[in-house]
Amino acid sequence: MYKRQALALATALGYVVRNRNMEKALGDTPPALPEGSVPRPMTEAEYGPWMARSQENHALDWIRRGVPEAEARAKAANDHATLLPGGRTTDGMLFSVLEHQGTAVGTLWLSVTGERAYVFDVEADPAHRGRGHGRSLMLLAEAQAAAAGRRIIGLNVFAGNTPAERLYDSLGYATTQYSMYKALV
Repeated sequence: MYKRQALALATALGYVVRNRNMEKALGDTPPALPEGSVPRPMTEAEYGPWMARSQENHALDWIRRGVPEAEARAKAANDHATLLPGGRTTDGMLFSVLEHQGTAVGTLWLSVTGERAYVFDVEADPAHRGRGHGRSLMLLAEAQAAAAGRRIIGLNVFAGNTPAERLYDSLGYATTQYSMYKALV
């Protein structure tokens, strides 16, 4: 209740939600993937193009939110370099490709380095969106987190990413923190 009141007050004062952190407690039984969906580790050949795309998308998310382009690109490069010093083989980082009926339909980057698992990147291939593969990727993240002994999984979602926000809400993720901003001039 207090969270809603604080959010309402901040919004009334002109603050805008930029993004929110969400978490979900995992049950004892990992979720099953839909029939025909099979995960596999991302290959080294897939990692390079994925990394370039992931870093570009990360920069574009910040640019769309008003961060100057040079600053957003530097932030994206620094974030990826900091989180992935060993690239695809960085300890505690899992990179997966989801295939459905033999076709790659999406990718997942999951961290299992701390007490909580954390979804850094989940993306259904544009040609395969709207068919439930995003949900399957999130179920894969939960199954991998549980297999690594984590009981809580978290993620960040930017405001305005309505399909992702709806998906996470429908899967039982709860907002734990809002990041807000307000232009002062």
